[in-house]
Amino acid sequence: MQFFFASHDGHTRHIAQHIADRLAAGGIAVMPQDLAEGGALTDRDLIVVLAAVRYGRHLPAAERFLASFGALASPPPLVFLSVNLTARKPEKRSATGSPYLRKALRRHRLKPVLAQAIAGRLDYPRYTPFDRFMIRLIMTMTNGPTDPSTTVEYTDWSEVDQLADAILKLAHESAKA
Repeated sequence: MQFFFASHDGHTRHIAQHIADRLAAGGIAVMPQDLAEGGALTDRDLIVVLAAVRYGRHLPAAERFLASFGALASPPPLVFLSVNLTARKPEKRSATGSPYLRKALRRHRLKPVLAQAIAGRLDYPRYTPFDRFMIRLIMTMTNGPTDPSTTVEYTDWSEVDQLADAILKLAHESAKA
């Protein structure tokens, strides 16, 4: 199994490490690879991609990886997890409920064995003035918090554990096939 991630502010990296730790506890040792540092497929059993969304799209490194993955004639099984603030609403966490996930799957012609959105972290004080302005604008449109001093972690860690357990099961099944 290979595990890739794309993070902007570090929270997606934190989620990736949490999943990797849970996988290791289940007998699958895997090191999450930062797509910003490149990401070549070397394993064809199971591919996990965890990608943050910024301004309506997954980060460029993730988009490039997904485009090349989607172009494969015979792609390996894929788990695609999208980290975004829209997923703070439970109905926006599924592949059909998450607009970012749904669009990425369609754009790259992906058919993952598991696709899910994970709620991220809102941290206005850490953002640049431009990012703070843009995210406040998006939050205004989606009825989210707009106070520039707000920091909220929306990530449901028990849900992340459940996703890690589902990945663990898929990894064991892929290894047997």
